[in-house]
Amino acid sequence: MSATRYAYLGPEGTFTEVALRTLPEAATRELVPMVSVPAALDAVRNGEAAAALVPIENSVEGGITATLDELTSGAPLMIYREVLLSISFALLVRPGTQLSDIKTVTAHPAAQPQVRNWMGTHLPDALWESAASNADGARLVQEGRYDAAFAGEFAAAKYGLVPLFTEIHDAVNAQTRFVLVGRPARPAAPTGADKTSVVLWLGDDHPGALLELLQEFAVRGVNLMLIQSRPTGAGIGNYCFAVDAEGHISDRRVGEALMGLKRICPNVRFLGSYPRAGVAVEDVRALRPGTSDAEFVAAADWLARSQDGRA
Repeated sequence: MSATRYAYLGPEGTFTEVALRTLPEAATRELVPMVSVPAALDAVRNGEAAAALVPIENSVEGGITATLDELTSGAPLMIYREVLLSISFALLVRPGTQLSDIKTVTAHPAAQPQVRNWMGTHLPDALWESAASNADGARLVQEGRYDAAFAGEFAAAKYGLVPLFTEIHDAVNAQTRFVLVGRPARPAAPTGADKTSVVLWLGDDHPGALLELLQEFAVRGVNLMLIQSRPTGAGIGNYCFAVDAEGHISDRRVGEALMGLKRICPNVRFLGSYPRAGVAVEDVRALRPGTSDAEFVAAADWLARSQDGRA
C-alpha cells in the first residue's frame, strides 16, 4: 500500500481537492485525482492509496448517494475524518461567451439543487447535463462540449475559463461534508466531540421495523444526526439505512446501542467513529441523565452484585 498517497474526487480543481488541502497531513502526501467516487474508494481498497477524500453530504440535498452506496457495498472501509466546506459556485465559460450564448450547462449532480433557482431566473432555457465532478464539467467546457459549467471560481484559471457570475447559491451558508476514508483499523481515541457512522439492514419488513432500530439509540440517549434509506438492490421495498450518531463507539451508550442493533439486524456495517468537524468539546450537548459512561458502569456493577447476592 502507498502510505504517502491520498486519492480524491478529481480532476484537479474540485471542491473535494480544496477540502482535502485543509487537512494538515495533505501537505506531506501525494494527492491523486480520480475520475469518480467509486474509483477513489477502490484506490484505497486495492492499496493504490492510503486514504481517499470524497463528498458524503450537503446541506441542501442531503446524502451523496454515490458515496453512501460505495461505503455500503464492496469491501469494508472506514471513515477517519470529516471536513466541512462552505460552497459557492461560479458560472465558468470560455472567454468571450455571453449569457445569451449559453444553451448547455454542466456540473456534478449534487450541484444542481444548489443552483436550480438561479438557473430558473438567468438560464431558464439552458439544458443541464451532469458531469463526474464540477471540475470535470469545467474541463468539458474548455473542450467545447458544453457552454458553461458550475464550479468553484478557483477552477477557472486551471481550465482557461472565466467566471461570468460568482457567488451563486440558492441557499445561503450551504456546506458540503467530506470524509477521509481508509481501510478498517482501530478507531482513533474519543475526543468528546465525536460521530459514529453505521449502515443497518432490516431483518424483515414488518410494522415498526424501523422504530425498533431507532429505539436502540433512543433508550440509551444516543442522538441521531442523519438517517437515510438506500435500496439494497434486492427488489422493491428492500432498504438499508445509513446512520450518523453522536458519540464514539467506545462510549458505553453508543457501544451498547450497536450491540442491540447487531442482535436484531442481519447485518450491521461499522463505518467509523471520528471527530466531528467544527464542533468543540464544550459545545457538545449535555448527556441525558442515566446515559453517561459512569452510570452504565454503575448499573453493570449493580447487576454483578445482584447476581452474586451482594446487592
